[in-house]
Amino acid sequence: MVLVIDPQIAGISGDMLLCGLVDLGAKKSKIISGVKASEKFLHRSKITKIDFKKTDKHGVNATSLVLKLDEHHHERKGTEIQDCIVKTVQKIGLSERTAKFAKDSIETLISAESKIHGVPKNSVHFHEAASIDTVLDIVGTAIALDDLKCFDHQIITMPVAVGNGTVSFSHGIVSNPAGAILEIFAKSGILISGNNAKSELTTPTGACMLVSMVDRCVQHYPLMKIDSVGYGAGQKNFEGFSNVLKLVLGEQSNLESDTVSILETNVDDVSGEVLAHVIDKTMSSGAKDVSIVPTMTKKGRPSHMISVICSPKDVDKLANVLISETGTLGIRIRSSERFIVPRKIIPIKVKIQNKDFTVRCKTAGKSFKIEYDDIEKISENLVLTFKQTEELIKAEVRKQLK
Repeated sequence: MVLVIDPQIAGISGDMLLCGLVDLGAKKSKIISGVKASEKFLHRSKITKIDFKKTDKHGVNATSLVLKLDEHHHERKGTEIQDCIVKTVQKIGLSERTAKFAKDSIETLISAESKIHGVPKNSVHFHEAASIDTVLDIVGTAIALDDLKCFDHQIITMPVAVGNGTVSFSHGIVSNPAGAILEIFAKSGILISGNNAKSELTTPTGACMLVSMVDRCVQHYPLMKIDSVGYGAGQKNFEGFSNVLKLVLGEQSNLESDTVSILETNVDDVSGEVLAHVIDKTMSSGAKDVSIVPTMTKKGRPSHMISVICSPKDVDKLANVLISETGTLGIRIRSSERFIVPRKIIPIKVKIQNKDFTVRCKTAGKSFKIEYDDIEKISENLVLTFKQTEELIKAEVRKQLK
C-alpha cells in the first residue's frame, strides 16, 4: 500500500493534514480523547471545544477542524511545547514509530527556529507556534497515523505549494516562504513551488510533520489502484482553488518509482581520457549512472553525447562538474519518472580456498549480483581471473540464498 500526500495546489498545514487523515477514516473519538490528554502537560491552555465536521471548500467536500481554546499567553519556550508532546505521547501509548514521528516533528521545528535566530535550541521561543493547537496538530496527526497504520505503508509526497507574497508574524514582515519553511525543507529532498496565491499556504507545523513522515518526494503519482481519498480543509478561503490537502491511499504496483533528473551535453573536442575521467568524476559526485554515446553533429563533426542520471537535488553540482571538466557551453536538463525493481544490498560471508571474505550482494526477487569491486579485490587476493572468482563467489552465495 502507498499513501500519497498531495499539497501541490493548497500547500499543507497541521490541521489540514490531521483533517485529511480523519476524512480518510481515522477515528475522531480516539483523536479527541488523545489530544485532550495534553492539557495536563501545558499550563494555562485548555481545549474548550474540539470536533471535526464536513465543509465545502470551493466545491470540494472536505473535513475541517472545529476548535475553541482558552489560553492566556503571548509566547512560550519551544521546549515547553516539546515537553508537552513527549509526555502526551508517552501517556496515550502510541506505537514506537508513530511516537518517533511526533518527537521528530517538534524537534525539526525547534531546530529550524534555532538556526534562523542563531540561538541554542533550549532558548528558542515560539510565538505563532506557542499555542496548544501546535500540540494538537502533531499529537492528533500521530494518533491518526497510528489508527490508520500509515507507517506500515510507503508514504510519499508531491511537491509542496508554499504560496507567494509576504507573511506577517511576530518579527515583522518577510517574503513568503518564510525562513522557517525554507530551513525545514532544506536537504529534505522535498520540492517546493510558489503560485499565484499571495498568502502563506504551507505552515511550519505542516512542513515539519511532512518531512518527518514521508519516504520521498515525486512529481507524478505512482502506478497505483485507488482505495480511498481524504480531503483536509484549511481555515482560509481562496478564489480560484480549493484550500484542501488531498490524501490518496491505494495499492501500488510491485514496481517502485521515483523522479530523476537527466543532464545531457554534446562535446566534440575532448579526448577519450577526458571522457573516462568525466565518468569517474560524475559518479563520485553523486550521479546514479553515466553513459557516453558516439554521435555525429553539425558540419559532420564526430562527437559524444554525455548523459548523466541523478537525483534532482544534485543537478547543480553535477552540471558544474560537466562544465568544468569538459568545457561544454550548454547542458540540457529534464525530469523523468522511472520504475525501479525493489532491491536491497546485503553483506554475505563466503569461504573460498579456505579464506573468509564478505561480499556485497544486490538482490532483486530471485536474482542477485555481486558488487564488482568485491569480486576484483578477492580476485587479486586469490590470484585468480575475474571470471573464475565471480563463478566461485556466485556458487557460495547461491547456497546461502537458498
